Amino acid sequence: MSILQLEMGKTGMSEALLTDVRFHRLLLAFDTDLARRARAGRCVRCGGVLHSARYRRKPRGLPAGLGEEYRQRFSFCCAKRECRRRKTVPSLRFLGPKVYAAAIVVLRSALTHGATPAARRRLQALVAASRRTVTRWHRWWCETFVSTPFWHGARASFDTPVSTDALPASLLERFSGDPATQLLAALRFLGPLTGGATVLAM
Repeated sequence: MSILQLEMGKTGMSEALLTDVRFHRLLLAFDTDLARRARAGRCVRCGGVLHSARYRRKPRGLPAGLGEEYRQRFSFCCAKRECRRRKTVPSLRFLGPKVYAAAIVVLRSALTHGATPAARRRLQALVAASRRTVTRWHRWWCETFVSTPFWHGARASFDTPVSTDALPASLLERFSGDPATQLLAALRFLGPLTGGATVLAM
């Protein structure tokens, strides 16, 4: 099999992830585990017990078949009335305040980089994000994301520099494995940015 055929097969696998209900359920399982571990801790301000304070999100681009729980953002607040400090844990499903699910933003942006017109049409059919939206995502990756303190510190962890002009495709390439494994690793890596910080606003 030629290198071109291998790359085409990998692209097809990546596109399939966008509509794979099992993959999105796996992301929910990871988020549930992160929330469980966070709740086992205490309020960082006063040491109080943490109570559930999840809130509803309306992520776009998701396949049919995901329940209401998938749209719940796990968050906690201190039980002490005089404190009530909120703690929103990292997420593999949500990328800050972005309307589309995190996996959609990362993978759709990556697949669009250097894609042929035919590939762009396939992606448009899979995820109904307009060209203007995808262009805005590209600008976010190349301008806003690379200016965050998180990226300034985290980029040094890669042996081979990540090309900022080709983000997020160049980020996914730094993780080994099949497309699903690469995407999971990238979403874990982006975890510190998923708490809804204003720097992520688009």
